Amino acid sequence: MTDLTKNQQKTNLILNCAHEFSWGFGIAFHTTYAVVPLFLKTLGAPDQIVISVAGLFSILIAVPQFLSAIVGRNIKNHKKSIIGAHILVLPPIFTAGFVFAFFGPTGPGAWIFYYICFILYGLALGFIIPIWTEFISHVNPRETRGRFLGISFAFNSIGGLVGGIIIRAILDSSIAFPNNFGWGFLLMFTSVTLGTVLFIWYHLSNSRNSRPHISIEEFWKQTRAVFLQQKNFRRYLISRIFITAHFPAMSMYAVHAQDKFGFDISEAGIFTVITVVSSGVSSYLIGKVGDALGHKTAIILSFSSYLAAAVTALMLETMAGVYAIFIFLGIGHGGFMPSAMNMIYEFAGKQDSKVYMAIIDTFLMPFTFSAIMLAGYFKPIAGTDTILTAIAVSVAVGVTLLIFLVKEPRHLTSDEPVSMIN
Repeated sequence: MTDLTKNQQKTNLILNCAHEFSWGFGIAFHTTYAVVPLFLKTLGAPDQIVISVAGLFSILIAVPQFLSAIVGRNIKNHKKSIIGAHILVLPPIFTAGFVFAFFGPTGPGAWIFYYICFILYGLALGFIIPIWTEFISHVNPRETRGRFLGISFAFNSIGGLVGGIIIRAILDSSIAFPNNFGWGFLLMFTSVTLGTVLFIWYHLSNSRNSRPHISIEEFWKQTRAVFLQQKNFRRYLISRIFITAHFPAMSMYAVHAQDKFGFDISEAGIFTVITVVSSGVSSYLIGKVGDALGHKTAIILSFSSYLAAAVTALMLETMAGVYAIFIFLGIGHGGFMPSAMNMIYEFAGKQDSKVYMAIIDTFLMPFTFSAIMLAGYFKPIAGTDTILTAIAVSVAVGVTLLIFLVKEPRHLTSDEPVSMIN
């Protein structure tokens, strides 16, 4: 139940669609599965750095989440907090864009400089996520949140489609490398800024503001209790361990395909367009599947698409196969966000969703790190096909565990508060 009127919910949906469009447009210039790996490779970064991009991004997002959850544990003004958190991502994006657009550095120092900006951007985004997770729970009722997020992330993909077309044009233009990427980063900065401003007009429910003030000690007790007492949540985490293997694959696909077929770097724009189109369709459809059949079913579809991408990469013989990889990757991306977010809300019930978000990403962080380190170490020894095979097997194990061991959280009494453990 919610105290938001139907008109307020509709306004929030429209604003969230516009917000997600702006982020989708901006992120099209900074995708960790196409633009960033090819940018780093062309700047001369080592293979281990290029492979690390998607996994490192996940790690960077995880690092500040407990700090964010602690800082935001007693938030009262959610609108002010979400705007303040989003402002943190703007300086590294602007700095990278300005330097590469106007100065166009190349050589070892250039990729190192960009890598530092990339790290700062990832850390800032990680600080946002728990606060954003809580914020979303105030703008739409639980009963229709799958549809709300599915439609919103579909607009994220539409924005990505527009951004992908533009980045294709920029990279195919007469603007020299790396200035062309710099202008793309500046467009990203402008779009993300506009998306942040939209938070001013959201309507927030007051029905979720009843949680009492908690101390840091009580916060840690609650976190420990969630982890130790909720067996189904722990089984979900175990299944996700094996699925972290897909992170190095995400950074390998574009580079692996370029090594095989020798296409121009502007193809990154096409990959982005393909990915975001399939992502938009799957986001809407899988969001509806989650509302109807359960969000566990929805997230299984998402992770199965990641598995399909890895298997397709192993059988790669033509550019049609390359495009198929990014179709499956888009389905996985689009389905993941609404299903994973709703899994968190289902596990949390009436408890603090920020805690669950922080636990998931922090718990998975060392396994993600291990996946990218192992892939980077063994790739020159065993070859890309062997690494992709190992990734496919690991993801398949994770999906199997998710199917047979994890129960649909909406069928459990997750609204009951966990007891404090001393």
